[in-house]
Amino acid sequence: MITAINGIKGNRFRRAAAVTVTAGAVLATGALTAAPAQAVTKPSIVAAGGYVMNNATGKTLYTKAADTKRSTGSTTKIMTAKVVLSQSNLNLDAKVTIQKAYSDYIVANTASSAHLIVGDKVTVRQLLYGLMLPSGCDAAYALADKFGTGSTRAARVKSFIGKMNSTARSLGLTNTKFDSFDGIGNGNNYSTPRDLTKLASNVMKNATFKTVVKTKSYTAKTITKTGSTRTMAAWTNTNTLLSSYSGTIGVKTGSGPEAKYCLVFAATRNGKTVIGTVLASSSVTQRATDATKLLNYGFATI
Repeated sequence: MITAINGIKGNRFRRAAAVTVTAGAVLATGALTAAPAQAVTKPSIVAAGGYVMNNATGKTLYTKAADTKRSTGSTTKIMTAKVVLSQSNLNLDAKVTIQKAYSDYIVANTASSAHLIVGDKVTVRQLLYGLMLPSGCDAAYALADKFGTGSTRAARVKSFIGKMNSTARSLGLTNTKFDSFDGIGNGNNYSTPRDLTKLASNVMKNATFKTVVKTKSYTAKTITKTGSTRTMAAWTNTNTLLSSYSGTIGVKTGSGPEAKYCLVFAATRNGKTVIGTVLASSSVTQRATDATKLLNYGFATI
Protein backbone atom coordinates (compact mmCIF):
# COMPACT_ATOMS: atom_id res chain seq x y z
CA MET A 1 0.00 0.00 0.00
CA ILE A 2 2.82 2.37 0.86
CA THR A 3 4.28 1.81 -2.55
CA ALA A 4 0.93 2.50 -4.18
CA ILE A 5 0.42 5.70 -2.19
CA ASN A 6 3.92 6.89 -3.08
CA GLY A 7 3.23 6.08 -6.72
CA ILE A 8 0.00 8.11 -6.67
CA LYS A 9 1.75 11.01 -4.98
CA GLY A 10 4.54 10.81 -7.53
CA ASN A 11 2.08 10.94 -10.40
CA ARG A 12 0.33 13.93 -8.88
CA PHE A 13 3.61 15.77 -8.44
CA ARG A 14 4.62 15.00 -12.01
CA ARG A 15 1.25 16.20 -13.32
CA ALA A 16 1.49 19.36 -11.23
CA ALA A 17 4.99 19.96 -12.49
CA ALA A 18 3.86 19.38 -16.08
CA VAL A 19 1.05 21.92 -15.68
CA THR A 20 3.52 24.45 -14.25
CA VAL A 21 5.98 23.90 -17.09
CA THR A 22 3.21 24.11 -19.68
CA ALA A 23 1.90 27.36 -18.20
CA GLY A 24 5.42 28.77 -18.18
CA ALA A 25 5.91 27.80 -21.81
CA VAL A 26 2.62 29.42 -22.77
CA LEU A 27 3.60 32.61 -20.98
CA ALA A 28 7.02 32.58 -22.61
CA THR A 29 5.52 32.35 -26.08
CA GLY A 30 3.03 35.10 -25.38
CA ALA A 31 0.09 32.84 -26.08
CA LEU A 32 -1.80 34.18 -23.07
CA THR A 33 -1.62 37.81 -24.22
CA ALA A 34 -5.20 37.52 -25.39
CA ALA A 35 -5.93 39.01 -21.96
CA PRO A 36 -6.50 42.80 -22.10
CA ALA A 37 -3.32 44.16 -23.67
CA GLN A 38 -1.61 47.21 -22.31
CA ALA A 39 -2.14 50.31 -24.46
CA VAL A 40 0.78 50.97 -26.79
CA THR A 41 2.39 54.27 -25.86
CA LYS A 42 2.08 56.94 -28.55
CA PRO A 43 5.62 57.76 -29.64
CA SER A 44 7.28 61.14 -29.37
CA ILE A 45 8.92 62.36 -32.59
CA VAL A 46 11.18 65.32 -33.33
CA ALA A 47 9.46 66.08 -36.66
CA ALA A 48 7.03 68.99 -36.49
CA GLY A 49 4.33 66.99 -38.26
CA GLY A 50 3.48 63.33 -38.64
CA TYR A 51 0.71 61.04 -39.83
CA VAL A 52 0.31 57.28 -40.15
CA MET A 53 -2.54 55.20 -41.54
CA ASN A 54 -3.55 51.66 -42.37
CA ASN A 55 -2.95 51.58 -46.10
CA ALA A 56 -5.71 49.05 -46.75
CA THR A 57 -8.51 50.84 -44.90
CA GLY A 58 -7.34 54.44 -44.65
CA LYS A 59 -7.82 54.31 -40.88
CA THR A 60 -5.75 56.90 -39.02
CA LEU A 61 -3.24 55.36 -36.62
CA TYR A 62 -1.22 58.43 -35.56
CA THR A 63 -1.35 62.20 -35.91
CA LYS A 64 0.85 65.13 -34.96
CA ALA A 65 -0.07 68.44 -36.60
CA ALA A 66 -1.26 66.21 -39.45
CA ASP A 67 -3.16 68.98 -41.23
CA THR A 68 -0.67 71.81 -40.77
CA LYS A 69 0.67 73.06 -44.12
CA ARG A 70 4.44 72.84 -44.47
CA SER A 71 7.08 72.98 -47.16
CA THR A 72 7.53 69.50 -48.57
CA GLY A 73 10.96 69.50 -50.21
CA SER A 74 11.48 66.67 -52.66
CA THR A 75 8.52 64.65 -51.39
CA THR A 76 6.88 66.88 -54.05
CA LYS A 77 8.35 64.46 -56.60
CA ILE A 78 5.77 61.85 -55.59
CA MET A 79 3.21 64.04 -57.37
CA THR A 80 5.60 64.57 -60.29
CA ALA A 81 5.69 60.80 -60.74
CA LYS A 82 1.92 60.52 -60.26
CA VAL A 83 1.23 63.00 -63.07
CA VAL A 84 3.62 61.21 -65.43
CA LEU A 85 2.20 57.78 -64.66
CA SER A 86 -1.36 59.07 -65.14
CA GLN A 87 -0.74 60.02 -68.78
CA SER A 88 -2.95 58.18 -71.23
CA ASN A 89 -1.09 55.75 -73.51
CA LEU A 90 2.11 56.27 -71.53
CA ASN A 91 5.18 54.73 -73.16
CA LEU A 92 7.77 54.15 -70.44
CA ASP A 93 10.38 53.37 -73.09
CA ALA A 94 9.91 56.66 -74.96
CA LYS A 95 13.20 58.56 -75.11
CA VAL A 96 13.77 62.09 -73.83
CA THR A 97 16.81 64.09 -74.95
CA ILE A 98 18.51 65.83 -72.02
CA GLN A 99 18.69 69.59 -72.54
CA LYS A 100 21.31 72.06 -71.27
CA ALA A 101 18.52 73.90 -69.45
CA TYR A 102 18.13 70.94 -67.10
CA SER A 103 21.78 70.91 -66.03
CA ASP A 104 21.86 74.73 -65.82
CA TYR A 105 18.90 74.54 -63.45
CA ILE A 106 20.75 72.10 -61.20
CA VAL A 107 23.79 74.37 -61.04
CA ALA A 108 21.75 77.54 -60.44
CA ASN A 109 19.81 75.96 -57.56
CA THR A 110 22.55 73.73 -56.11
CA ALA A 111 19.93 71.03 -56.49
CA SER A 112 20.02 67.27 -56.00
CA SER A 113 20.87 65.62 -59.29
CA ALA A 114 20.76 62.39 -61.28
CA HIS A 115 23.81 63.75 -63.17
CA LEU A 116 22.10 63.42 -66.54
CA ILE A 117 24.35 64.24 -69.50
CA VAL A 118 23.26 66.90 -72.00
CA GLY A 119 22.46 65.30 -75.34
CA ASP A 120 21.88 61.81 -73.94
CA LYS A 121 18.61 60.05 -74.73
CA VAL A 122 17.02 58.71 -71.55
CA THR A 123 13.80 56.72 -71.31
CA VAL A 124 10.81 57.88 -69.27
CA ARG A 125 11.26 54.81 -67.07
CA GLN A 126 14.90 55.72 -66.41
CA LEU A 127 13.88 59.30 -65.62
CA LEU A 128 11.44 57.99 -63.00
CA TYR A 129 14.30 56.13 -61.33
CA GLY A 130 16.46 59.26 -61.57
CA LEU A 131 13.61 61.25 -60.04
CA MET A 132 12.83 58.97 -57.10
CA LEU A 133 16.17 57.38 -56.10
CA PRO A 134 18.81 60.16 -56.13
CA SER A 135 15.99 62.73 -56.14
CA GLY A 136 17.20 64.21 -59.41
CA CYS A 137 15.80 67.68 -60.04
CA ASP A 138 17.20 67.40 -63.56
CA ALA A 139 15.05 64.29 -64.08
CA ALA A 140 12.04 66.17 -62.68
CA TYR A 141 12.65 69.05 -65.11
CA ALA A 142 12.97 66.63 -68.04
CA LEU A 143 9.67 64.95 -67.14
CA ALA A 144 7.85 68.27 -66.69
CA ASP A 145 9.17 69.46 -70.05
CA LYS A 146 8.17 66.17 -71.70
CA PHE A 147 4.66 65.89 -70.28
CA GLY A 148 3.60 69.50 -70.06
CA THR A 149 1.92 71.14 -73.07
CA GLY A 150 2.90 74.35 -74.81
CA SER A 151 5.18 75.80 -77.46
CA THR A 152 7.90 76.90 -75.03
CA ARG A 153 9.68 75.13 -72.19
CA ALA A 154 8.31 77.65 -69.69
CA ALA A 155 4.78 77.03 -70.92
CA ARG A 156 5.21 73.27 -70.71
CA VAL A 157 6.55 73.46 -67.15
CA LYS A 158 3.68 75.75 -66.11
CA SER A 159 1.23 73.30 -67.70
CA PHE A 160 2.79 70.36 -65.88
CA ILE A 161 2.59 72.11 -62.50
CA GLY A 162 -1.05 72.86 -63.34
CA LYS A 163 -1.59 69.12 -63.79
CA MET A 164 0.02 68.50 -60.39
CA ASN A 165 -2.46 70.87 -58.76
CA SER A 166 -5.50 69.54 -60.60
CA THR A 167 -4.48 66.01 -59.60
CA ALA A 168 -4.21 67.14 -55.98
CA ARG A 169 -7.74 68.53 -56.16
CA SER A 170 -9.07 65.36 -57.76
CA LEU A 171 -7.57 63.32 -54.92
CA GLY A 172 -9.15 65.57 -52.29
CA LEU A 173 -5.81 66.93 -51.06
CA THR A 174 -7.33 70.19 -49.84
CA ASN A 175 -4.24 71.42 -47.97
CA THR A 176 -1.79 70.89 -50.82
CA LYS A 177 -0.40 73.32 -53.42
CA PHE A 178 2.49 73.01 -55.86
CA ASP A 179 4.43 75.77 -57.54
CA SER A 180 7.31 73.58 -58.71
CA PHE A 181 7.92 70.19 -60.29
CA ASP A 182 10.56 69.18 -57.74
CA GLY A 183 9.97 70.98 -54.43
CA ILE A 184 12.25 73.93 -55.09
CA GLY A 185 9.30 76.26 -54.83
CA ASN A 186 8.72 79.97 -54.80
CA GLY A 187 7.05 80.10 -51.40
CA ASN A 188 3.83 78.47 -52.49
CA ASN A 189 4.72 74.77 -52.46
CA TYR A 190 3.20 73.02 -49.46
CA SER A 191 1.28 70.02 -48.19
CA THR A 192 0.51 68.22 -44.94
CA PRO A 193 1.46 64.84 -43.46
CA ARG A 194 -2.10 63.59 -44.05
CA ASP A 195 -2.28 64.78 -47.66
CA LEU A 196 1.14 63.41 -48.60
CA THR A 197 0.26 60.05 -47.06
CA LYS A 198 -2.98 59.92 -49.03
CA LEU A 199 -1.10 60.82 -52.21
CA ALA A 200 1.53 58.14 -51.63
CA SER A 201 -1.13 55.54 -50.86
CA ASN A 202 -2.83 56.36 -54.15
CA VAL A 203 0.23 56.24 -56.37
CA MET A 204 1.56 53.08 -54.67
CA LYS A 205 -1.28 51.31 -56.49
CA ASN A 206 0.74 51.86 -59.68
CA ALA A 207 3.00 48.86 -60.32
CA THR A 208 5.77 50.91 -61.95
CA PHE A 209 5.90 53.42 -59.12
CA LYS A 210 5.88 50.67 -56.51
CA THR A 211 8.79 48.93 -58.25
CA VAL A 212 10.80 52.13 -58.53
CA VAL A 213 10.47 53.33 -54.93
CA LYS A 214 11.45 50.02 -53.34
CA THR A 215 14.64 49.83 -55.46
CA LYS A 216 17.84 50.49 -53.49
CA SER A 217 20.10 51.04 -56.49
CA TYR A 218 19.63 51.38 -60.25
CA THR A 219 22.07 51.70 -63.13
CA ALA A 220 20.75 53.36 -66.29
CA LYS A 221 22.17 52.75 -69.73
CA THR A 222 21.54 55.84 -71.86
CA ILE A 223 22.17 56.60 -75.52
CA THR A 224 24.75 59.28 -76.26
CA LYS A 225 24.70 61.91 -79.02
CA THR A 226 26.81 59.60 -81.20
CA GLY A 227 24.50 56.64 -80.67
CA SER A 228 26.75 54.70 -78.33
CA THR A 229 25.62 53.35 -74.97
CA ARG A 230 26.60 55.14 -71.78
CA THR A 231 26.45 53.26 -68.48
CA MET A 232 25.57 55.85 -65.85
CA ALA A 233 26.93 55.79 -62.32
CA ALA A 234 24.49 53.89 -60.13
CA TRP A 235 21.65 55.87 -58.58
CA THR A 236 21.27 55.07 -54.87
CA ASN A 237 17.95 55.50 -53.13
CA THR A 238 18.07 58.25 -50.48
CA ASN A 239 15.48 56.37 -48.40
CA THR A 240 17.66 54.66 -45.79
CA LEU A 241 14.69 52.74 -44.35
CA LEU A 242 15.00 50.34 -47.29
CA SER A 243 18.11 48.98 -45.58
CA SER A 244 17.36 49.69 -41.92
CA TYR A 245 13.69 48.72 -41.52
CA SER A 246 12.51 45.25 -42.49
CA GLY A 247 9.52 45.29 -44.82
CA THR A 248 10.04 48.84 -46.15
CA ILE A 249 8.57 49.31 -49.65
CA GLY A 250 9.11 53.08 -50.18
CA VAL A 251 8.52 55.96 -50.56
CA LYS A 252 10.42 59.31 -50.81
CA THR A 253 12.72 61.62 -48.91
CA GLY A 254 12.70 65.40 -48.99
CA SER A 255 14.79 68.21 -47.55
CA GLY A 256 15.42 71.91 -47.86
CA PRO A 257 16.12 75.08 -45.86
CA GLU A 258 12.42 75.57 -45.14
CA ALA A 259 11.23 71.96 -45.36
CA LYS A 260 14.06 70.68 -43.12
CA TYR A 261 14.02 66.85 -43.30
CA CYS A 262 10.97 64.98 -44.57
CA LEU A 263 10.11 61.38 -45.33
CA VAL A 264 7.08 59.64 -46.75
CA PHE A 265 7.38 55.98 -45.80
CA ALA A 266 5.62 52.64 -46.18
CA ALA A 267 6.28 49.11 -44.98
CA THR A 268 4.51 45.76 -45.18
CA ARG A 269 4.65 43.09 -42.48
CA ASN A 270 2.47 40.02 -42.08
CA GLY A 271 0.33 41.13 -45.00
CA LYS A 272 -0.44 44.54 -43.51
CA THR A 273 0.87 47.84 -44.86
CA VAL A 274 1.48 50.94 -42.77
CA ILE A 275 2.06 54.21 -44.64
CA GLY A 276 2.86 57.64 -43.30
CA THR A 277 4.77 60.91 -43.41
CA VAL A 278 7.03 63.01 -41.22
CA LEU A 279 7.67 66.65 -42.09
CA ALA A 280 10.28 69.06 -40.72
CA SER A 281 12.46 66.68 -38.75
CA SER A 282 15.91 67.82 -37.65
CA SER A 283 18.31 65.66 -39.69
CA VAL A 284 18.61 62.79 -42.14
CA THR A 285 19.19 60.39 -39.24
CA GLN A 286 16.36 61.81 -37.13
CA ARG A 287 13.73 61.60 -39.87
CA ALA A 288 14.54 57.89 -40.22
CA THR A 289 14.34 57.48 -36.44
CA ASP A 290 10.99 59.29 -36.38
CA ALA A 291 9.64 57.15 -39.22
CA THR A 292 10.85 53.96 -37.53
CA LYS A 293 9.01 54.89 -34.33
CA LEU A 294 5.84 55.59 -36.28
CA LEU A 295 6.07 52.36 -38.26
CA ASN A 296 6.53 50.33 -35.08
CA TYR A 297 3.57 52.12 -33.52
CA GLY A 298 1.51 51.63 -36.66
CA PHE A 299 2.12 47.89 -36.74
CA ALA A 300 1.34 47.65 -33.02
CA THR A 301 -2.01 49.41 -33.44
CA ILE A 302 -3.15 48.44 -36.95
